[in-house]
Amino acid sequence: MATTNGNRKILDLKRWEFCSLSPNASAAGAFIASSRHYKQRQLLVSSNSAAALYLPEEDGWTALTSPGLAGTFGGGASGVAGAWSTGTTVAASSLTATAGTTQSITTNQTLSVDLRGYKVHILSGPNAGETKEIASNTVGANAVITFTAASGSAFSASTVYRLCTPVWYVVGAGTLASGSFRKYDYATNTWTTLSQTGLPATLANDGKLVSTPSWMGTDYLAFATGTATAGGATTLTNTAKNWTTNQWANSQVRIVSGTGAGQIRTIASNTATVLTVSSAWTTNPDATSVYSIEGNDDFLYYTGNASVNFYIYQISTNTWSTLNSRASLASTGMSANWIWGATETEWTTENTIKNGRYIYSFRGAGGAGLDRYDIAANAWENMSTYGPAGESFTTGSKHTYNGNYIFSQRDATGRWVRFDVTRQEMVGWSQFVYAQGTAVVGDTCFDVSYKDGATELVYVYMLLNTSTVLLRAMVI
Repeated sequence: MATTNGNRKILDLKRWEFCSLSPNASAAGAFIASSRHYKQRQLLVSSNSAAALYLPEEDGWTALTSPGLAGTFGGGASGVAGAWSTGTTVAASSLTATAGTTQSITTNQTLSVDLRGYKVHILSGPNAGETKEIASNTVGANAVITFTAASGSAFSASTVYRLCTPVWYVVGAGTLASGSFRKYDYATNTWTTLSQTGLPATLANDGKLVSTPSWMGTDYLAFATGTATAGGATTLTNTAKNWTTNQWANSQVRIVSGTGAGQIRTIASNTATVLTVSSAWTTNPDATSVYSIEGNDDFLYYTGNASVNFYIYQISTNTWSTLNSRASLASTGMSANWIWGATETEWTTENTIKNGRYIYSFRGAGGAGLDRYDIAANAWENMSTYGPAGESFTTGSKHTYNGNYIFSQRDATGRWVRFDVTRQEMVGWSQFVYAQGTAVVGDTCFDVSYKDGATELVYVYMLLNTSTVLLRAMVI
């Protein structure tokens, strides 16, 4: 029987349910980073040496090996999940198989877990462009991944691919040093040190990492699709389009099928009908090339730390650089959420689309200020004219985003508000009736979706301040 949501506003009130206790209490700087992959695993980091994974479908926690973060854990620590995994490999956007059959690839990775149900994207070589579901895999060195369906050609040592499995990027706090910025890779169950050069010397206040992934749940999140009418060394043309100039800058374009299938490039600029990419195609697209425009898998952003400075990390080069600063600093209680799923027409119309373009950030610091970052224009805008704007955020505030809404707990009051990004409106949403501990900096809330056909139920979860208590409420 299909799931239906019969809850009605006013008639039905939100109910907070107790979930399994976290193995570690939330403390200053603790955060939960959501993977929106299949299974929706959640990573809790509560100190330099303590981390755990939460699996919503089982309502269960699993302790992980130590993150091994350098510095002094506290405000400024943050984490975010990326779209794709390259295992233990650093400064790369792909892996290369060592052998294969029509239904399997042999990797050069040491896989540590069963990955059935997750997927693999083929970037080049035989069957380029295909996204294959994993039926099984061996565990150990040079693991073999077997797919649920065979392809037309045998995979080989020329097969270039990436794993659609969870990977989290984590930045610590205190004086930054080697080990302050690391990634946790689920498939290989490894922590790997990344470069922190280019970030501030010290992180000692609230801060947020943000990703813009192309993958949500079990499929790609496309903001526009089509078939090219022509292509050049650094261009893809679709004369049927009428895009706004540079609306797609800093997004990515992926060739789904046809000539050049599997290739992914960052979009440098666009005209009404032509995308210009930041690096030359290996194989130029043509009139057979089906494409998808998506969030950029190669970029992470960091904002906060009681500063106006704004940073970008490029995964494929393992480098940080600075972007245009925001006008007002972000501090304790701040937020930063990439908006990808708004449903209003002005957010979804292709020629003027807003989905995928903005990062919304409440400034915190005991105020109600709100800014948004325009990814295409590399510019910050003051959005503080929303109403009513009487809710302020400071230590203890938590934020999560889904669809049209940013859900926020105010400090440690247990009072929740909901900001509608499409209407620029703040409303009261819910109230915890359970006592919390001392308010601490760090996002320890997240959202999980249950999907059954056309029905989607969204739950907001919250690990209470200075506590192991986890609760959830259904969004009605």
